[in-house]
Amino acid sequence: MRKKKLLFVIDSLVGAGAEKSLITLLSLLDYKKYSVDLMLFTHGELLEELVPKEVNILEPLKYSTFTRLNLKSALFFSLKNINFDMLYSRLKYSISIRMKEYSNAQKARLYWENVSSVIEVNPKKYDIAISYAQGVPTFYVADKINADKKFAWVNVSYRLDEREAAYQKQFYDVYRNIVAVSDSAKDIFLQTFPQYFNKTNVIYDINNPNFIESMAGLGGSFKDDFTGIRILTIGRLAHQKGYDIALKACKKLKQKGVNFRWYVLGKGPLKEEINQYIIKNNLQDYFILLGVTSNPYPFIKDCDLYVQTSRFEGFGLAIAEARMLNKPVVTTKFDAVFSQMIDGENGLVVEMNYDAVCEGILKLINNKELKNNIIKYLKEEKKGNIEELTKFYELIG
Repeated sequence: MRKKKLLFVIDSLVGAGAEKSLITLLSLLDYKKYSVDLMLFTHGELLEELVPKEVNILEPLKYSTFTRLNLKSALFFSLKNINFDMLYSRLKYSISIRMKEYSNAQKARLYWENVSSVIEVNPKKYDIAISYAQGVPTFYVADKINADKKFAWVNVSYRLDEREAAYQKQFYDVYRNIVAVSDSAKDIFLQTFPQYFNKTNVIYDINNPNFIESMAGLGGSFKDDFTGIRILTIGRLAHQKGYDIALKACKKLKQKGVNFRWYVLGKGPLKEEINQYIIKNNLQDYFILLGVTSNPYPFIKDCDLYVQTSRFEGFGLAIAEARMLNKPVVTTKFDAVFSQMIDGENGLVVEMNYDAVCEGILKLINNKELKNNIIKYLKEEKKGNIEELTKFYELIG
């Protein structure tokens, strides 16, 4: 029987929820039935080492390679090849995004408007092509891929203004189905694109508890000898994740004399701003940026509390992973939170402000009975959702 040819496209494998979800999905696929290519816009990130050996990671796009050159080398390359198209596109995009602060959706549009003309078409023919993230991967699969069926994943709460919605509609029109990673993500997407109601499905980010439990026993964890309360947050250092809320909650916990350290796994554009706040408020021993790791699970296993201060999430995969390792969770009340959280049972869901986050943390620290009851509930609740793989197979046919 001929193997079906699948293509997955995602920006990178830097370690966020969508990337970890894709790695999990790839680890579960039946490679006797599927031949799988993976297209990345940025190579060399941490999770690439976890991609199954059966998956063929495609060579970088010519433009992706070009953007890694410094400006002098890029100019020399253009002169040598007597072709300035990529240099012109790169400069146009660089100038345009410096004009003002843009949302992720706006940045994606500006990128594709300025750069798509110099991005080559993939010469292969696929049975199925999947954009596993919104924005540029969605535009790329719609424009540059030849496939019998195309599917677009939506893994954030995707609110767009009128201009961005009008721009993105031309790409979503190409897709056979659109897949949201939670009921909330679907509802919010359909508020913007009600015309896609009949072709929008829900497949939750797939969690494999056996994989997570095995990974939790491998690799390094906290390297200090701290013996107080270890709080952990995992997520990109970006506005979406609410680190301003976390920092103010941390400051308040310090003022209350709590013996704790709050560790963060992640990188992103707010790193310098976060570091400045830490220094200004003397939180160097309390709020600790650990960078990124391809295996965060030993840190989850060894922490006392997991805290998520997100403003929005499509699902909240890191929360699901903490739950699978039986860690009490304090999380803000973002759109999709109740797709997995039961307030007071498997953790605490609090309002989206630092006072509420601080009080939630204090509640779990000071109320041992509550914390123990939550841990008991976590140990007994259903682990993972491998059954979502069946939905995936049904979708792709």
